[in-house]
Amino acid sequence: MTRVVRRATIDDVWAVHEIARESWHAAYDDVLGPERVDEVVDDWYAIGDLESAITDVSGREDAAFLVAERAPGQSSAAGAERGSVARGFAHAVPWPEDTTVVFLARLYVRPDDWNEGIGTALLERLEADFSTAVDRIRLAVLAANQVGISFYESRGFDRVATRSSDLAAGLEEHVYERQLSTPDE
Repeated sequence: MTRVVRRATIDDVWAVHEIARESWHAAYDDVLGPERVDEVVDDWYAIGDLESAITDVSGREDAAFLVAERAPGQSSAAGAERGSVARGFAHAVPWPEDTTVVFLARLYVRPDDWNEGIGTALLERLEADFSTAVDRIRLAVLAANQVGISFYESRGFDRVATRSSDLAAGLEEHVYERQLSTPDE
């Protein structure tokens, strides 16, 4: 299946917002409840904030905001015909305390496209883009997000820490890291 992974533009903002909403509901409704999920998405993925995030990384080599599209005419596993509409996104920024690390702040794929390789395509593009600039990629995922944990662990990420999350009392998140390959490996 052909996927197009490209830098996000302002035109992608609404699609990114909706991908976040769909993904968060699929992953966290049972943990946080649908109302809290809506609050988090409306706060963390506010249209103006997404526009700023996309604009901020434009032209930078130390940060990226990517979207993945299915090539025109391809259908998802669910069988729905899709045009080249954003199916997933990833946002990575420098880790403030360590210039050898890039922080994967966000990586989400529409739930009806899970297990279609879109998340992998986004991750591979980020790793390729950053492989000469940093040594490691780091991320945090809620401990209750078994889909996310399985995805990252299956791609060679190691859990390096567990910490409390600010989303709800008693909720934890795991911090994962992976060493990036150098181009000659």
